[in-house]
Amino acid sequence: MPSSTITDPAADRPQLAPFAVPLGDPAGIGPEIVAKSWVMREARGLPAFFAVGDMASLRAVWLGPVEQIAAPEEAASVFNRALPCLQVADAGPVVPGTPSIDGARTAFQALEVAVGLARTGSAAGIVTAPVGKEQLYGVGFTHPGQTEFVAERCGVAPHNAVMMLAGPSLKVVPVTIHIPLADVPSVLTADLIRARAVTTVKGLQRNFGIPRPRIAVAGLNPHAGEGGALGREEIEIIGPAIEALQAEGMNIRGPLAADGLFHSRARETYDAVLCMYHDQALIPLKTLHFDEGVNITLGLPIVRTSPDHGTAFGIAGTDSANPGAMMAALKMAAEAARARLTHGC
Repeated sequence: MPSSTITDPAADRPQLAPFAVPLGDPAGIGPEIVAKSWVMREARGLPAFFAVGDMASLRAVWLGPVEQIAAPEEAASVFNRALPCLQVADAGPVVPGTPSIDGARTAFQALEVAVGLARTGSAAGIVTAPVGKEQLYGVGFTHPGQTEFVAERCGVAPHNAVMMLAGPSLKVVPVTIHIPLADVPSVLTADLIRARAVTTVKGLQRNFGIPRPRIAVAGLNPHAGEGGALGREEIEIIGPAIEALQAEGMNIRGPLAADGLFHSRARETYDAVLCMYHDQALIPLKTLHFDEGVNITLGLPIVRTSPDHGTAFGIAGTDSANPGAMMAALKMAAEAARARLTHGC
């Protein structure tokens, strides 16, 4: 089995290997928030990490110390004095805010390399900076997003890789993701809900060390359907799925009216919420934790997190990008990796 730890001779105990951080689109805010995270490494207690991509994209937005490394094992010794960078390609001229085909190709290659390093144990996991999907599609990227690409490279079926959005006081899992709202009722099935729930429970156990996770399930319709008056999905699909999971011993309840699920007292009663569609999950998460929301992929053999925001081409190069979510993603990746070591999985 590949190892994702190194030994700290001074402490004589296993330490996490550095995390691989593909820089995302060179013209986006990825390079800036990665560099700012390195600056805050001690103040925020961040794990060691190294950038994967084109050093020129870092130089375009930051004057701090960057040191090229030839292999991941060099990153730990470099990390305290400079931001280590594993150069994978030349993105051509980097103009912050102006994406290019060469830049997308570099982002694609950096993601591929980072996943490979995590799979072999050379990196403790990956923390992905945002990419521009429109640009990626122009260089042969065929997946809906980075999550699906990482899952495929890890040999995991797309329906078994679950996107969880997490902040300090809320964790949510959208059962359906990037589809039109009008299509949600036809896509929603008891099997899909069950698959998301099972992966969520295993993910909370494996990555967060929660032995018996408490799962709340939101209804699709207002007031969870109002006994069928406002829709029958709760009666015909969601309710039966929950009952079957309860019969298997899962600590799960619902369907519950979504408008009452996210206030502070409600959040104390569960560890995660299964939401029926994208915005039902993302709106409360981003309202509560806009600058510290993390996307963690459950169901993978490796640790993968990312900040819960996009490339923000409009502010790239202005030194105004907030690194909060990237720092949160790095910390959560370290917590997940340590939980896996602690629980032997």
